[in-house]
Amino acid sequence: MKNSVFRFSMMGKTIERIMGLGIAILLLFMTGCGNSPNQARQAPPPPIEINVFAALGLKDALLDIQKEYEAAHPNVKIVYNLAATGILQKQISQGAAADVFITAAAKNMDDMQEQKFISAKSRRDIVSNELVLIVPKESTLAIRSFTDLANGEVKRIGIGAPESVPAGQYAIDAMNYLGIWDQVKDKAVQAKDVVTIRSYVETGNVEAGIVFYTVAATSNKVRVVAVAPKGSHEAIIFPGAMVTNSKQPQAAEEFLNYLVSPEALKVFQKYGFSKVK
Repeated sequence: MKNSVFRFSMMGKTIERIMGLGIAILLLFMTGCGNSPNQARQAPPPPIEINVFAALGLKDALLDIQKEYEAAHPNVKIVYNLAATGILQKQISQGAAADVFITAAAKNMDDMQEQKFISAKSRRDIVSNELVLIVPKESTLAIRSFTDLANGEVKRIGIGAPESVPAGQYAIDAMNYLGIWDQVKDKAVQAKDVVTIRSYVETGNVEAGIVFYTVAATSNKVRVVAVAPKGSHEAIIFPGAMVTNSKQPQAAEEFLNYLVSPEALKVFQKYGFSKVK
């Protein structure tokens, strides 16, 4: 009899333990389920994307600025579309989704402003640049100035396609100013952007090329032999503005403000750009 009572007592305690364990598991499960909606509600919203259409010559500086800006603004993601100014201008005018437009020439921005594709009040002059003549680093040709391009030694000259690459138009203006364009225009090899011109020079596909100073400064395969004379072309200014149909106008405006800040200028200057005077 005593044994029966003892077994019954032990069985009861075992059942109690099992029930206690089951209740604990159930409470843990319910607590987990209860927290899921709260956790979902507390999840951070996706970052705001700013689509920036910018002249390719700004690439290296803008990539550095992107790192700094996103680190300081974790709720923002910068998405770049980098190409020749004329190509970007056409894309925006055809309805491409853009928030900020940065050109390599004031004229392109003037055209966009006149057609109301950008917000005039948001427009800012960001940085300036210089037009330079470059040759392959190991070149032995006697090229010391723009006028040397008329020499018989030079067979091919890389320039940007003037209808879409502002550096190309600057180059033609400079050579017209110096009175050599008619002599050298048949030597011109037109490229889709300034980086491609530099590549042509680096590989020896052309004996010389005309690009922005900042494009030349980021290559160890070319050297600058001359700077275009003052007054030979319009001042090279890179303006930026908010696109009229921007989906993130406030974020776009804040990013433009940052691009003209002392912090951003330090980055631009590291790559050879100058403050707009």
